[in-house]
Amino acid sequence: MQIPSKYDAREVEGKWYDYWMKHNYFHSEPDEREPYTIVIPPPNVTGVLHMGHMLNNTIQDVLIRRARLQGKNACWVPGTDHASIATEAKVVAKLKEQGIDKNDLSRDEFLKHAWDWTHEYGGVILEQLKKLGCSCDWDRTKFTMDDDMSEAVIKVFVDLYEKGLIYRGYRMVNWDPEAKTTLSDEEVNHVERTDKLYYVKYKIEDEDGFITIATTRPETILGDSAVCINPNDERFTSLKGKKVIVPICNRIIPIIEDDYVDIEFGTGCLKVTPAHDVNDKEIGDRHNLEIIDILNEDASLNSYGLHHEGKDRVVARKDIAKELDDMGILVKTEDITHKVGTSERTHAVIEPRLSDQWFLKMEELAKPALKAVLDENPEIKLFPKKFENTYRHWMENVRDWNISRQLLWGQQIPAYYYGDGKEDFVVAETIDEALEKAREKTNNPQLATNDLHQETDALDTWFSSWLWPMSVFDGIRNPENEDIKYYYPTNDLVTGPDILFFWVARMIVAGYEYKNEKPFENVYLTGLVRDKQRRKMSKSLGNSPDALKLIETYGADGVRVGLLLSSAAGNDLMFDEALCNQGKGFANKTWNAFRLINGWEVAEINQPESSKIAIDWFEAKFQKALSEIEDHFSKYRLSDALMSMYKLIYDDFCGWFLEMIKPAYQQPIDKKTYNAAISILENNLKILHPFMPFLTEEIWQHITERTPDEALIVAKWPENKTVNNTLIPEFDFASEVISGIRTIRKQKNIAFKDAIGFSIINNENSGKTFDAIIAKLGNLENVDYVSEPVEGALTFRVKSNEYFVPMAGNIDVEAEVKKLTEELNYTEGFLKSVQKKLSNAKFVSGAPEQVVASEKKKEADALAKIETLKASLISLK
Repeated sequence: MQIPSKYDAREVEGKWYDYWMKHNYFHSEPDEREPYTIVIPPPNVTGVLHMGHMLNNTIQDVLIRRARLQGKNACWVPGTDHASIATEAKVVAKLKEQGIDKNDLSRDEFLKHAWDWTHEYGGVILEQLKKLGCSCDWDRTKFTMDDDMSEAVIKVFVDLYEKGLIYRGYRMVNWDPEAKTTLSDEEVNHVERTDKLYYVKYKIEDEDGFITIATTRPETILGDSAVCINPNDERFTSLKGKKVIVPICNRIIPIIEDDYVDIEFGTGCLKVTPAHDVNDKEIGDRHNLEIIDILNEDASLNSYGLHHEGKDRVVARKDIAKELDDMGILVKTEDITHKVGTSERTHAVIEPRLSDQWFLKMEELAKPALKAVLDENPEIKLFPKKFENTYRHWMENVRDWNISRQLLWGQQIPAYYYGDGKEDFVVAETIDEALEKAREKTNNPQLATNDLHQETDALDTWFSSWLWPMSVFDGIRNPENEDIKYYYPTNDLVTGPDILFFWVARMIVAGYEYKNEKPFENVYLTGLVRDKQRRKMSKSLGNSPDALKLIETYGADGVRVGLLLSSAAGNDLMFDEALCNQGKGFANKTWNAFRLINGWEVAEINQPESSKIAIDWFEAKFQKALSEIEDHFSKYRLSDALMSMYKLIYDDFCGWFLEMIKPAYQQPIDKKTYNAAISILENNLKILHPFMPFLTEEIWQHITERTPDEALIVAKWPENKTVNNTLIPEFDFASEVISGIRTIRKQKNIAFKDAIGFSIINNENSGKTFDAIIAKLGNLENVDYVSEPVEGALTFRVKSNEYFVPMAGNIDVEAEVKKLTEELNYTEGFLKSVQKKLSNAKFVSGAPEQVVASEKKKEADALAKIETLKASLISLK
């Protein structure tokens, strides 16, 4: 097989991905092997590949490919999430382009458009993951709106309702006026910003006096039900029991007393608007105040806005402030910095809104999930451990989960109304079951299905994805099926800390509720991908590179390496494209190493001692690296595992080992060494394969002809073996000797083809194991051990050993003596200046400790250099 001179990632990647798919390596079925299971954090069906996906899925692929090499039955389930808010927004925008208003469509008509959109664009991101090399079991691909997945969601809703854990309540919720739906507390970002604080006078009824309130939202004045004072505020004792007139609408409201009012804040008088503030609602409940909702669902003013009806809240705020000013009752305005809730998805300012919603009681459900992670011997481990505190905070302060959304796209809540009252409903998996329940509840056997109408709200997307590790194996509908019993609980979950509560914690809750066990063993939390300026990557900043273009430029393996080289678990990744180039360079280095070995002629000749030692040494280095790598994997330090491999292959294998065994120019290599080199290369490819699957498979298949059963993707992970570990420090010492010889050759312009003599005073009593290697890599005529310095030679030291290279015939002795004398004079002068500084008691006592230590090191280095220079001069004279 012709081996190309250059590694071409573009040609290689498609070829091997197709080969892996053709031979079904990614697919898993239950068998006698140990299962290793990962479920993908399902990306939004609206999504395209971005840097966060690249990092997250590279990590998952590394884990799954390693498990496959370890002989486990590896199963990585892919899929997508229907992403109700994001997808509905995309469909609405597309319809708008076609001149269609969502509100003019029936539910079924809108859902047809949503499904059409999903079928057209929904698989994009999964196809892009293939470009990255992701070895998912594509036969098991799931979508959270698949029929079986939706059935599982509805089944769970009915079950939780019947357990008394789901209820319908009129509550104040977070309302996104742009998406026109509720959000859970976790979907609200609190952003600090500066707004105006308006001081407004309210006239006291039947008096000439006024009281002043302060508000950031003058438009909500039209929804005021009371003004509240603190009963202990002596400034307002005379106001107790009186009433005030609301400006503009002239509604008369009471002055009430409540301890909630902060005497120190604002004017000490609080306007109470129960329909538009959580705290005001609580005050209103305590005092039986009227609830006046002034806003439509898009945050424009309704009929309570009077002549401002139809205006957006922001426009109305300015117009009403001007009207108050014109009336002479706007006392002043001032800037105030405060935090404002915004929608994570649309970035719209959240509006507190009273609404009938569906809630899931979380307090009891959360207890097993809390224990699973935070117990002394936890069943589920978070990596890094620091996120346990975040998890504890959320789970100990958990609130009831608002699970309904005012959307069409999603699982429709299975509540069926048979009357006009809010409580006239039943909950059932199907309309036929609902009809039976409704007839029983009403004692009306004449009730028919057309008398029922289903709840229009859809369920929160997270209410489907919290079942993901179970529902992908049909574990909710068929809890005893073969797949769920074999693959569940899954092993590792790789995700971002931003959805630790949204998704991870809720999956744990669902796992204990429906399988009475953990859904996974380990949670690896990646950091966010940021640019070199530490900014989060985003389209709006224009700092997020095109993921597919990176793969095209550097190859998938280069990008995978680039991402992982700087990706410590839980810490943000400062992405630098140069790291992808480094990954590409590593691929080329490994490719060229293979080409070098492959180009050697092999002969039945004796194995040199230097090659035998080199093989033993590299085996020791490999086993040491293998232990390090496995330790890093056990702690989910994948970037450290990669770095161990990188150093082993780049430095030890390419940099040293191949030089040690390389045959002389135009000479053959012995068969024993060649076979060992190929075996070593194959082991290197095995451990590197999870990180660089395409490159490694390409080299593996070039080494020899392989059957599909012998492909690298299903090869066997190297075994730990007992080796001679003393060879590692011995070679580290020998490598310094080789560097010393090479330095002398370079400084004295001695060509490598010219062999030189070499003598050693072995004060360290160092081993002679690597003498053959030193002789080969230094091109030495001989290695002599002597007891006295060699005259007429240049010398260098490694620790206390002295090494001598005879200079006769190699250099101009007179010129060398002159050069060394100049260097000695300079170094002695430098030493005097350092010692002068160190003899100054004021400097030593006053300077920082590290500065003094640095000067002492300079002194020690100068003394050692002077000793070597003097020895070299003596040997030359």
